[in-house]
Amino acid sequence: MAIWVDADACPRVIRDILYRAAERCAVQVTLVANQAIDIPRSRHVCMLKVASGFDVADNEIARRVEPGDLVITADIPLAAEAIEKQAEVLSPRGERFNPGNIRERLVMRDFMDTMRASGLTSGGPPPLSATDRQAFANGLDSYLARAARG
Repeated sequence: MAIWVDADACPRVIRDILYRAAERCAVQVTLVANQAIDIPRSRHVCMLKVASGFDVADNEIARRVEPGDLVITADIPLAAEAIEKQAEVLSPRGERFNPGNIRERLVMRDFMDTMRASGLTSGGPPPLSATDRQAFANGLDSYLARAARG
């Protein structure tokens, strides 16, 4: 069991929650990004720096993830690839992606890409709220408890 973090866009507060969980549960957390990210000194947390480029970090996570691992990402195509490899996926806002909802999320993502390409902008997502942070922590705890039970 390992936790893979799409760290280029992962908020600091979410990374801090992951660092504490790594120590508490002795689980490996690997941050994957195309720039160096400060991490705590821990045998359970590591940083994997990849080359710059479109989807390089996502592709590296998809290549390394194994069944039962957890991927932290807001990237819907990466989430879909991880689910195909029988990993679990949690967004930084605490949304759990699974085989039952990922197709719908891919369709919505593609629709929004088409809208943006045609000149319509919708702005970005709202700032991470305390409710989002709590939902993430709850989702992470749920995954860790299931993993501990085997």
